[in-house]
Amino acid sequence: MKQTTLARISLLPGTLWLLVLFVAPWAVVVAVSLASTNILGLPVYGTHFGNYSQILQPDVLGIFWRSLEYAALATAACLVLGYTTAYTVARYGGRYRHLIILLVLVPWLVDYLVRIYSWIQILGQGGVLNSLVHALGANVDVNLLGQSYTVIGGLAYSYLPYMVLAVYVSVEQLDDSVIEAGRDLYGTAAATFRHVTLPCTLPGVLSGCLLVFLPAIGDFATAQLLGSPDQYMVGNIISDDASNPGGLPISAGLTVLLIAVLVIVALAYMAAARPLVRRGVMERAG
Repeated sequence: MKQTTLARISLLPGTLWLLVLFVAPWAVVVAVSLASTNILGLPVYGTHFGNYSQILQPDVLGIFWRSLEYAALATAACLVLGYTTAYTVARYGGRYRHLIILLVLVPWLVDYLVRIYSWIQILGQGGVLNSLVHALGANVDVNLLGQSYTVIGGLAYSYLPYMVLAVYVSVEQLDDSVIEAGRDLYGTAAATFRHVTLPCTLPGVLSGCLLVFLPAIGDFATAQLLGSPDQYMVGNIISDDASNPGGLPISAGLTVLLIAVLVIVALAYMAAARPLVRRGVMERAG
């Protein structure tokens, strides 16, 4: 059997998996987004593009843009914290660096809702933070729930390990001789980092940003539990519409719009990462 034929056969399981568990459900979602509903609230398939006119209303678009803003700010926070953590561990962690990375991942292995409810107990009225403030003698009730920064912080906390892992791999693969050469050329540590370390670890940064941004924009539990309706994201609207009678086509339309945005972000990442990967391959070959 030819090698090309064997390679094509080996692709069949993955292709079938994608067709059954991604393409087919995606086609159903698109069909539902164009459907109307009967008296029971069940979809009646057709081509009702008016569903999308309801999605493009200013209030819905406002929530969509809020989701983009929250996800972008959470990604930025993860980038600052994650890069600092990954760089420090990879460069100065020594033989304990893998153990430290494991400790970073341990909280992430706990159930998602358990972690969110833990933050409620810490930040909510009568919670740990409120008790600490009272213990220090301040007669102030602290309740940080229902705030935008709380939701953004919750998103950053939930997806920070993605950024740490992505950047850690890039920094760990960085050759020490490259940094030493950078110090000889640029002198200061800041200049070396800007001209050598950061460009060399940029693929990991881009991967980490993608891994954080994509799930963060579709997150709904964080906004629902740590925020209020004023902080609801697009995932909350999709969930609410899907559970309301007759709201399934609007929910499906929002899902189509959200996935379209995610595809655009993924394509932008591929366009930005392709020259970096090509340059890395050429440098290794040279």
